Amino acid sequence: MKKAEIKLTIELDDNNVPESILWESTDSKTKEALPVKSMMLALWDHNYKNALRIDLWTKDMPVDEMKRFFYETLQTMGDSFLRATGEEAIIGDLRDYCEHFAEKMELAPPSK
Repeated sequence: MKKAEIKLTIELDDNNVPESILWESTDSKTKEALPVKSMMLALWDHNYKNALRIDLWTKDMPVDEMKRFFYETLQTMGDSFLRATGEEAIIGDLRDYCEHFAEKMELAPPSK
C-alpha cells in the first residue's frame, strides 16, 4: 500500500499568530517545504458526525488575497462536492453564489 505524508510547519509570534506557514508532501515532485500565506484544513469526524477545522493565515496575508482565497476555496469545494456526491443540481446554486461573492468583494476575474 502506498503512503504519503503531508507536513505543516507553522512559525508563531509571541501571541501565537502565524508568522509563516510551510507545507511539504512526500508525494510531491517538489521535495522542499513551500511557503503559503493561508490554509484551511477540514476533517470529518465519523464518530461525532462533525467537521474539525484548522484555518490559519499569516499576519502579512493581504486582504485582497484573502478574498480571492475564499472565492477559490468555495469554487473548489463545489468541484469536490460534485465529485463526491454527483449532486449536480445544487452546484449551479453554489456557482451563482460564488459569482455573487466575487461581485460583492470586487474581485477581478481570475487570470488564466
